[in-house]
Amino acid sequence: MFGKELVQAFKEFKQIWDPEWRMNPGKIVDTYGQTNDLRLGTDYNPPRLETHFKFPDDAFSWERVTLKCVGVGECRRHEGGTMCPSYMVTREEMHSTRGRSRLLYEMLHGDVVKGGWKDKHVKESLDLCLACKGCKHDCPVNVDMATYKSEFLSHYYEGRLRPRTAYVFGWIYWWSKIASKMPGFANFLMHAPVISSVTKALAGIAPQRKMPKYADITFKDWFEEREKSKVKSQKSTGNSNRQPATGNKKQVILWADTFNNNFLPQTLVAGVEVLEAAGFEVIVPKQSLCCGRPLYDFGMLNTAKKMLLQILDVLKDDIKNGVPIVGLEPSCVAVFRDELTNLFPHHENANRLTKQVFTLSEFLESKAPDFKIPQLKKKAIVHGHCHHKSIMKMDAEKAVLKKTGLDYEILQTTCCGMAGYFGYEKGEHYDVSIKAGELKLLPAVREADKDTVIITNGFSCREQIEQETDRKGLHMAQVIQMALHEQKGEQTGALPEKKYVDGMKLKNTHKTRNRIIMLGVIASAVVGYSLIKQRKI
Repeated sequence: MFGKELVQAFKEFKQIWDPEWRMNPGKIVDTYGQTNDLRLGTDYNPPRLETHFKFPDDAFSWERVTLKCVGVGECRRHEGGTMCPSYMVTREEMHSTRGRSRLLYEMLHGDVVKGGWKDKHVKESLDLCLACKGCKHDCPVNVDMATYKSEFLSHYYEGRLRPRTAYVFGWIYWWSKIASKMPGFANFLMHAPVISSVTKALAGIAPQRKMPKYADITFKDWFEEREKSKVKSQKSTGNSNRQPATGNKKQVILWADTFNNNFLPQTLVAGVEVLEAAGFEVIVPKQSLCCGRPLYDFGMLNTAKKMLLQILDVLKDDIKNGVPIVGLEPSCVAVFRDELTNLFPHHENANRLTKQVFTLSEFLESKAPDFKIPQLKKKAIVHGHCHHKSIMKMDAEKAVLKKTGLDYEILQTTCCGMAGYFGYEKGEHYDVSIKAGELKLLPAVREADKDTVIITNGFSCREQIEQETDRKGLHMAQVIQMALHEQKGEQTGALPEKKYVDGMKLKNTHKTRNRIIMLGVIASAVVGYSLIKQRKI
């Protein structure tokens, strides 16, 4: 542009004033060339690794995934937004989204990080990731560290045992199926003095934590009994003999997630009440199904994929007929809206299902826009679940909140800190969990008036609030349930959770019978053990 003569003049001028070539070198004269400063170089050819997740948004390439972070450092903020709670607490680069992304990049190339999928440095960096998915929404290039962590752990633990917490929490679906048959005994092991301390120590649970109590009866058992009690001439919609749904827009499947089903079934009961008030017929599949959310935290992806394929098989007719599914647990809805098509991008029913799953607010906004929610003249503070904010967004939630008439504030919080199993694990995980909660959420709950409704849909979020404050959170379903009840003249008073969480607990009419059966089993085991011991003597 300047010509050789002027460029030579520039060079001579620079040599006079910058003889050591320190000020912005290589830009105008003696340039480095067009390819010298390329990040990857012209010979970039990384190894291609087989992964569980297919990354359709990143050209189906793990190599592209490791290049996604461009180092902006938005994840290093100290407040505001969801990303990145572990960095907000530790202020360490290795515990930021950027630091982890860099290690995954170096792992792929093997020059600095040489251990590949088995590298302990990468594992250490990912250890404090709460898998909140905040980065997938807040990061300018949508890095999804929760998914990358799950992928890494699946390979890291291949051929080796996982930590005991992986089998305690990762298998919570199966443990709960057993515990739900004898909830009293399960609760005794987890809450009785001395015994509970031993149970926690064996399971790797922080001694400061309280384990959630199993309900007397699961939601699915309650729903089945409810359907059986209806007039016999009415066709049952809750048993395995029902005909596949016909696509009638008045039908909706309520997803009975593992946590609400076993620990807080009154949340799902509230969901039934709201959906029926909106004019829908609620269907709950009798088959035992689980989205497998806890498995992702430990990289148990082979099992997670099997569970998703089971769902696609069992619900194939409902999926084909376009029957919508409402999930009350945000992390479970996120599995269907995110992980499902990342694992099975070319599966026809997977792509259908991901479009048929809704949060309660999304469903009411899109499928029941004329449903009139009674007004609630109360104040409320709202904490959005991390996966809800990242994957589903909070737009529908805000729209429904507005319809309730609540004077509400959506807190600008990061992760609550509990994050599934994370906050229960003893040691550094527990410490980070508490510090994350104390950044914003827990102080805001403590400062709220007793009449203020605490709204949060996540099971883990509600557990963190209950364990670290003197309040309890309500799900959006319970808030609308409250509105419906107050319309009928019922009064709520201070601490709304006393009525709509504690006061709505389900009672098992067969509790005495189950206790007798449990005692009989224990007695039989003791007698059997005694007889075997006597024979040996």
